[in-house]
Amino acid sequence: MTLTTQLGCYLSVRRSLGYDLGTAERILRRFTRFADREGAVHIDTALFLRWHATLAEACTSTRGTRLTVVRLFAQWLSSFDSGHEVPPRGLLPSAVARSRPYIYSDAEIAAIIAAAKVLPSIYGLRGLTSSTLFGLIAVTGLRISEALALDRDDLDIVNGVLRVRQGKLGKERLLPLDPSVVTHLIDYLAERDRLIGHPAMPLFVTDKASRLTDCSARYNFARACQEIGLRAHQPYCKHGRGPRIHDLRHSFAVKTMIGWYRTGEDPARDDPADDLPGP
Repeated sequence: MTLTTQLGCYLSVRRSLGYDLGTAERILRRFTRFADREGAVHIDTALFLRWHATLAEACTSTRGTRLTVVRLFAQWLSSFDSGHEVPPRGLLPSAVARSRPYIYSDAEIAAIIAAAKVLPSIYGLRGLTSSTLFGLIAVTGLRISEALALDRDDLDIVNGVLRVRQGKLGKERLLPLDPSVVTHLIDYLAERDRLIGHPAMPLFVTDKASRLTDCSARYNFARACQEIGLRAHQPYCKHGRGPRIHDLRHSFAVKTMIGWYRTGEDPARDDPADDLPGP
């Protein structure tokens, strides 16, 4: 059995326990494709190092994440087959440092959405989807994974409520929306369906009517930020460094709490972005 086949079982088991695994899956699929090309049926330290040497330069935290993700997969496999070797801790220099949050101004958020609207694509759906996605995250504090997992049926137009089915650790919640947000989403769905020629189940879709992926959403956000000067322009479709899409969530939480203070409400009654420090 190939490592890619076993990866499917591993991801299913961990997701059944409530893990999201978006980043872990991307890393492991690249790793197992490399292993399969080499004809490897067992993981060992040498295999990991050969694979890692083929990757682009990355910061220490990214290297540490790659090692951690592969180690967990190897540990799971070794419980069934002792032929697998778990790469040792500290194999790669790494340092875990949480990125400093960036609080966007209202003008910056408006500029990001405007830049996203004109991202080039054949039918214009890339700009329509990206700008709507970034705007929804900015006004609700949704995690990017939660927003991308939304289906059109999760929008309750009558009651103005969004059903978030795939929250952190698999938790589900209902999110009330401002009427203006509901109107915008209705308009987005109508134009989106017109462009692709039929209704589609995912809320946020590509030109091919497939669900927008995390990688594409982050790249589109990076491009929009580059266009307005929040990130430096990069060659070869690189993202560059700068404020992140997740910082829209931080900005929502900060502005909501400031609003509560100004109106005399108690910010301690609830967390406006649902246990914000989590990813």
